[in-house]
Amino acid sequence: MALKFPIYSTNRHPPMTAGRLKLLVYSYAPDWAIFFSLDKVNGYRREFSLEDRSSRTHPCKLPLPNHAIYPSHASNVALVMICFVSPLVIMPIVNFITVRSWWDLHNSWLGLILSLSLTGALTQVVKITVGRPRPDLLDRCQPPVGLTDPPLRLTNWTICAQTDEAMMIDGFRSFFSGHSSLSFCGMGFLAYYLAGKMHLFDHRGHAGKAWLALSPFMAAALVAISRTMDYRHHWQDVLVGSLVGTLFSFFGYRQYYPPLSSEQCHRPFSPRIKPDGQHEVLPTYNRAHSQNVPMTGNGHHYSDSYDDNYELAGTVPRPPGPGQLREVWRDNEEDHNKVGEEAAGTASYSPLQVPTLPPLRNTETELQ
Repeated sequence: MALKFPIYSTNRHPPMTAGRLKLLVYSYAPDWAIFFSLDKVNGYRREFSLEDRSSRTHPCKLPLPNHAIYPSHASNVALVMICFVSPLVIMPIVNFITVRSWWDLHNSWLGLILSLSLTGALTQVVKITVGRPRPDLLDRCQPPVGLTDPPLRLTNWTICAQTDEAMMIDGFRSFFSGHSSLSFCGMGFLAYYLAGKMHLFDHRGHAGKAWLALSPFMAAALVAISRTMDYRHHWQDVLVGSLVGTLFSFFGYRQYYPPLSSEQCHRPFSPRIKPDGQHEVLPTYNRAHSQNVPMTGNGHHYSDSYDDNYELAGTVPRPPGPGQLREVWRDNEEDHNKVGEEAAGTASYSPLQVPTLPPLRNTETELQ
């Protein structure tokens, strides 16, 4: 019998209201506004040398007057497909195969968007403030024939005969590589997502899981390397951009998922806002028995429920292993607090608990 997502009652999970949807869109609007507005800023332009042989021989891979058009290995459309569309499509498929949770799908998409928006905004800010020339700057600039650098000085952009202002603005945005940062951000988030679902760090050393989880990084590396092949970036630009993208992808992942070393790393964190009956839009990931929600034709009934007292034990010491992945993905929790206690082998401990201080001694009674 074909696998299907659980069907949830509309009475328990009402549809998202227009006001709620507007608040969700507005919460991410500033990040995207910063990203696109910074793209129009002129920015700082560093001085350069006309005697730089490493730049003189590099053709600009963009359409220029009286110049051939050199195709780019990774266009902007290809970048969007790699860093955004691919994870957006692959993660629901992995979710369907593994945990089959709407809340996991919700968290994975939010984490991806958060990571990409932060990476894009930081990349644009650094590009316009550093103003490092690209390797193909001289082909963009088109300086007059026979012109040389002033004695003991460098040349600035005012000597350029190029009339396309957009071409010149983009020519001083080499550091750091946006293609590298965004590709490593999107593919990095996908890699962490796969690693969590497969329990990559289960102390069993399965090479197949490592290859599958790290394969997105290989795709991102190919995009980054292509930027040096197209003479659009120096190797330092690509290296720093790759590190920044990887860092922000990990940051975005950890906002919605526990550490990869956790026994519960295949599950997302609980909602950060408690449901109030009106804004309970998506079911949470915790599976509990129910009598009215059919699922998968295996004779059992499940629904995703939320327990206000449950806190995902992201720091619970890891046992020897979680068992077979198929059993872990289909694990059914009846008492969420009990799960945390059994995983740790001791009584559960909440990080919000504050130890009780002993009562102050009554010094007046002692003096009497």
